Amino acid sequence: MVHSKTFGNGTRLIVKQMPGLMSVSMGIIVHTGASVETDAEDGISHFIEHMMFKGTEKRTAYRISDEMDAIGAQMNAFTSKDITCYYAKSTTGHAAEAFEILSDLFLNSTFPEDELAREKGVIIEEINMNDDTPDDLCLDLLSRAFYGERGYGRNILGTRENVSGFTRADIKNYMAQRYTPENIVISMAGNIDVKLAEELAEKFFAAAPAAKTAERKVEINLSGSSLLRKKEIEQIHLALAYPSVKRYDRLFDATQIMNSVLGGSMSSRLFQKVREELGLAYTVYSYLSTYSETGSLVVYAGVNAANYLKSVDAIYDCIKDIKNKNISKEEFMRGKEQLTSSSVFAQESTSSQMLLYGKELIYSDRIYNFEERVKKIAAVTFDDVMEAVEHNFNPDNLAAAVVGNADKPLEL
Repeated sequence: MVHSKTFGNGTRLIVKQMPGLMSVSMGIIVHTGASVETDAEDGISHFIEHMMFKGTEKRTAYRISDEMDAIGAQMNAFTSKDITCYYAKSTTGHAAEAFEILSDLFLNSTFPEDELAREKGVIIEEINMNDDTPDDLCLDLLSRAFYGERGYGRNILGTRENVSGFTRADIKNYMAQRYTPENIVISMAGNIDVKLAEELAEKFFAAAPAAKTAERKVEINLSGSSLLRKKEIEQIHLALAYPSVKRYDRLFDATQIMNSVLGGSMSSRLFQKVREELGLAYTVYSYLSTYSETGSLVVYAGVNAANYLKSVDAIYDCIKDIKNKNISKEEFMRGKEQLTSSSVFAQESTSSQMLLYGKELIYSDRIYNFEERVKKIAAVTFDDVMEAVEHNFNPDNLAAAVVGNADKPLEL
């Protein structure tokens, strides 16, 4: 059973009941992230996410974590390019207590100056850690090569300079523009009574005055560049990005099936050719990254420096095979089964369902329908996948990123 409600101030609630379980995941999702930040704000969405855990009007930072631990609940948050999510998971019996603590940190954080100064150091160390993690660094660099410096090309963590300079006034100003009731979805999934869920959401969120969310359009200017970050490490990490479908594009499912054939599983072309047959990489895969306005098909590999160019050739050979529509009916059916099973598996996780239903409401203002989703996947034809092949792999805006001991960026 799925229940939804919109309160008078615009805050939306979605509840997916999963009565056979003994737990519930609860999320507060804000439709804001790195892609809508200005240059001066670069990194502020992520900075606010960290600062939310540093104390409220009635709880210190320690008390927030201590009280969650006392009821055996888990709590965390994440920032992406287009959403920020604060979430908790608890047993059904402690759902009300866990949601009260989660709501307190979300609504009543005080952003103490001493914590502000301390957390800047923590986030700068997170930036340093990202710089020391070459696969993450490579994919961040790829976003910049594909989208440019702004919008979806922004690094979620921001710059050291910006993080060092953020103030309480900056936080309050950004939140006033983006943390508005109409820009928030409360999502719950698991064994929770709908009446209780509605009472909790109304108690903590319905009283806030309605406010207009500041319009921030994400500009899409595909860069199509090739970037290199030279590092003295053993492997070379390389990634490619082709323009692809949007989040709700007609060919979204067909492209997902095509990607499964290319590099989405252990039986895929990339895995079998680059790793199993040629032994050139331990990690090689592809995935689809989609947003409301645009999307990309990404290929990533971590390879030995001596086999760098040979690996690139092998990856391009796999892509060329797909571009020539050398996909068998067996591969097509396997891709459909994988796409269907991923939707089925997500049905068994409260965390996955909380995010799935919450994001669907945030992105489209619709309620996710599992049965409809499975039917749409089943309806995809082999011809649809062939059309998806034609839609993808346009070399005009192909982007690349390389991290490692290479002499020059990858030639496109």
